[in-house]
Amino acid sequence: MAGILFRWLIAFVLLAATYNPTSYNYTRWVMDGWQENTPQIVLAGLLLLTGYVIYLRATLRSIGAFGMILVMAIVAALIWVLVDWQVIRLDDPGLNTWIGIATLSLVLGVGLSWSIIRRRLSGQADVDDVED
Repeated sequence: MAGILFRWLIAFVLLAATYNPTSYNYTRWVMDGWQENTPQIVLAGLLLLTGYVIYLRATLRSIGAFGMILVMAIVAALIWVLVDWQVIRLDDPGLNTWIGIATLSLVLGVGLSWSIIRRRLSGQADVDDVED
């Protein structure tokens, strides 16, 4: 369980580092400091891009586009229930952004952890494709 939680947390940090409703994010840094920090911004952008490539490739290979849509639909339905029960309200744009970041990070975390989840649910192990 700790491995799944860790993968989700890293996805959350990756998305929140790229953009969040505070002023501490890569997008704001690029807009405010491009002239002064171009080499550092490019390096950080490449590191973020590498993280996205790893997560997206693993997610697409493990659960595919349909699985990604399904996980997002389940989370959207959960949010709908929480709004209906008046546990959360969607009138705050900052909260909506954090909910979006949490939703997308959950999709990426499930995608990267799918082999672990599947093995626990079914008792069957996945084997990676091996090239001859």
